[in-house]
Amino acid sequence: MEHLFDTLYGAGAEHLSFAPDFTGRAFVLRRNSGNLTVYASRRLAEEAESLVSAGTTIRQYINHHHQAMPSCDWASEHLGAPLFGPELERRQILAHCRMGGSFADRELSFPDFEVIPTPGHTAGSACFLWDDGQRRYLFTGDTIFLNDGRWIGAVLNSSDRVAYLASLALIKTLSFDVLVPSLAKGAPFHLTDKRETERQIDAMMRRLERGADG
Repeated sequence: MEHLFDTLYGAGAEHLSFAPDFTGRAFVLRRNSGNLTVYASRRLAEEAESLVSAGTTIRQYINHHHQAMPSCDWASEHLGAPLFGPELERRQILAHCRMGGSFADRELSFPDFEVIPTPGHTAGSACFLWDDGQRRYLFTGDTIFLNDGRWIGAVLNSSDRVAYLASLALIKTLSFDVLVPSLAKGAPFHLTDKRETERQIDAMMRRLERGADG
């Protein structure tokens, strides 16, 4: 398990067949009230000992159905961490793994962990905003990922470009210090502030408005 930043750890880093220059990973959020994992990795079981020694994991979260995979069931069974994902994509998720719960609206799942629906990449895509008491981390999944520090989107043929733009406009209003996507080329997170966030998202929105994929 990689100690990436303060109370943030990476687990199961893997290169992706469809984007070999990028690395995907799950993240472990170390919390006094029980750890959370965000995203999924096919290599999670390889780090079982580290995951257990990091403390009790109480839930795992995926932010859209593309992250559903058998390793989610492994985490449910071996870590005792039920899987939560978007209710809109329950059917697609259940085709790959079991769910312990879902989310549909913006909500505080825990006092320090907020679910924020951000449709566009997929209909049920969401971001997670975590405040560890020192910094605020925004987990954007594939809605925003990193290419050597540049914020990039992922508009698929099935994506809703109008909803995507609206979600980016919402993200631009959020207060956060660290962007943590589900895949990245280079560093797996990006330190930011209001000015940097606005600059990066404005550039993304201009590209999407011109018809680019990200």
